[in-house]
Amino acid sequence: MSNERLDVRKTYKLLINGAFPRSESGRSYEVTSSAGAFLGNVSWASRKDVREAVIAARAALPKWSGATAYNRGQVLYRIAEMMESRRDEFAAYVAASESLNERESQSVVNETIDRIVWYAGWTDKVAQVLGGTNPVAGPFFNFSIPTPTGVIGVLSPQDSSLLGFVSSVLPALAVGNTVVAVSSEKRPIPAVLLGEITATADVPAGVLNILSGVASELGPVLATHEDVDGLDLTGAGDLAGTLAADAATSIKRVFRPTALDLDWSVSPGTRRLRAFVETSTVWHTVGQ
Repeated sequence: MSNERLDVRKTYKLLINGAFPRSESGRSYEVTSSAGAFLGNVSWASRKDVREAVIAARAALPKWSGATAYNRGQVLYRIAEMMESRRDEFAAYVAASESLNERESQSVVNETIDRIVWYAGWTDKVAQVLGGTNPVAGPFFNFSIPTPTGVIGVLSPQDSSLLGFVSSVLPALAVGNTVVAVSSEKRPIPAVLLGEITATADVPAGVLNILSGVASELGPVLATHEDVDGLDLTGAGDLAGTLAADAATSIKRVFRPTALDLDWSVSPGTRRLRAFVETSTVWHTVGQ
């Protein structure tokens, strides 16, 4: 009997509403390493997949935004725990995707895990930093309270397949938004692997949806979708101006990164945490 066998080539799926479907269009494309080696087939998301992901994100919003900040932090921390147990797998794909050596790719995975822990720790601190008690004339308490914007579309960076993806997606999740993220077109696998982790990381279905495909095709759908409340243009490239104008037709919040926002090696600060929160003002009479 021959010991020869054919490789089982994986097709990486989309993440929509906690499930891993292929694109409804049936399309997929090959992903190769920087050296041209085959890494996998990846589902090529369509306009309909975007719409399905937005529906899932909207349905998940009340539960996620209504959860306690402590609970959200625990869920995000669980993602870091799961990634820690699969660090070698992530490092291998980051190395192949970004032309890094083993030491460099391990460093990227370490930074990514630390970045997740960073945002997990911010969930119960945002209200103190972005909110406050306001002085008013009269027998009232007046509070400013940060609240999530809603469903956020994220165009992930094209160059940083894992650290950049996490740095774009986690801030919106940490403050209580739900997310529809488009991964890097040429380097999607690390982001898709992160999506697979959420199946066992207690992330409620629909909170994080990940679509692999072409940003120039999916970006306009997110920008013009009237049930998307905010748009992160980190990975939009030359399309950023056009997509920002499209987003204005439905009065979305738009985050356009600066050069500092795209330096994934520096501390992220609070700029991305502030990008997709609203400030609600609450008045309450002073009790006697």
